[in-house]
Amino acid sequence: MTIAYVGLGANLGDLHGTLERALGDIGRLPGTRVLQVSGAWRSAPVGAEGPDYLNAVARIESSLAPLALLRALLQIEQQHGRERPFRHAPRTLDLDLLLYADRVQDDPELILPHPRLHQRAFVLLPLLELDAALELPGLGRADRFLADVGDQRMERLPTPLQAK
Repeated sequence: MTIAYVGLGANLGDLHGTLERALGDIGRLPGTRVLQVSGAWRSAPVGAEGPDYLNAVARIESSLAPLALLRALLQIEQQHGRERPFRHAPRTLDLDLLLYADRVQDDPELILPHPRLHQRAFVLLPLLELDAALELPGLGRADRFLADVGDQRMERLPTPLQAK
C-alpha cells in the first residue's frame, strides 16, 4: 500500500455533496481507502472566471499503480459529469493526483508531484492541514511555499467533508 494525496475541487452544482460522493467513490476503488480528509476550503478560480470553488485534499492509501490511480480518478470525474470544453473551465468535479509517496515522474500522462501544487493555496493549505511537515519530492517542505500564495483568497469552511 502506498500513501498518496488527491486534490478535490468543484465549482458547479452541489459542491459539498459532490465532493463527499467523490470521496466515497475513491474509497471504493480496488485496494484503496481514504485515511484522512482536510477541511473544506472556498477559493476563487485561478486563471479563469466563474463561481468560487470548494476544495479539499484526501490522504489515501492504495495498491493501485500511479497511472492506474490517475485513470480511476478521471473515471470518477466523468461519472460526476466532468466536461473539459476549455482550459480552466468551471467543473462539477476535479480530482488531481497530487503526490504518490515520494515518486517523481514526468511523462505525457502523469506528472508527479502535480505541477504547480506548490503555487496554489487551494492545494497547499489543505495539504498542510493533513501534514504540517509534508515534504514535496524534489521541492522540499510544503510550508516554505506559503508566503508565495498568501495573496490567493482562501476561506476555511466550518462544515467538514465525509465520504458517502
